[in-house]
Amino acid sequence: MTENQEIINLVQKERYTFEDLVAIMRILRSENGCPWDREQDHHSIRKCLIEETYEVVEAIDTENPTLLCEELGDLLFQIVFHAQIETEKDAFDLTDVIDEISRKMVHRHPHVFGTVEVENSGEVLKNWENIKTEEKQRNTLSEKLRAIPPMMPSLMRASKVAKKAGQAEGKSAEELLQTLATEVMADEKRLDDPTVSAELIGSLLMRVTDLARALDVDAEHALSQETDRLIRRVEEQGL
Repeated sequence: MTENQEIINLVQKERYTFEDLVAIMRILRSENGCPWDREQDHHSIRKCLIEETYEVVEAIDTENPTLLCEELGDLLFQIVFHAQIETEKDAFDLTDVIDEISRKMVHRHPHVFGTVEVENSGEVLKNWENIKTEEKQRNTLSEKLRAIPPMMPSLMRASKVAKKAGQAEGKSAEELLQTLATEVMADEKRLDDPTVSAELIGSLLMRVTDLARALDVDAEHALSQETDRLIRRVEEQGL
């Protein structure tokens, strides 16, 4: 089938499949496809992948299934886009991506696809981490901490790093709140020093993530909700 025939078939489709999406992406990147799509590489569409991910999160948070369906499609398109770029390099294609994640899921769920027995989700997570450590050969704590992507939102990354490092483990929310207050009082007189100010703010934010974990609160989500409340207050004032 020629590309023109394939395009005609795609245009006439009443309902599309995953294979059709892959074909659409391939055609968009082809010589006679879309100039913009042909110009892109992993770095140029990196921002698009991040934005689409957050739009999926928004659809989840607003509990909007119609929007979620649309945004999952946009995110899936980004994944197909990145895979197509590598397909053109003969590095890997989508079947390799699917094979890789399928093998990973089977391997990391030995209580489903093997003979391991678990009593609860806590044991599942513990097994997952152990298997992941074995796969990635990250044996030291520092290796595990370095593996947490530095491009993650800062509060989210701080929480994950602190949790893995065992920071503030065993401390109550009251103790952590007192630690937070103590740090503020100890350095408030040195806030005219820009270096001290930056270090203090970083330290306070880390203490806040410790407190959030002790209270089982997602610090990133909590800050986002507070930002929304600020916007609503401004709206209520007619500004």
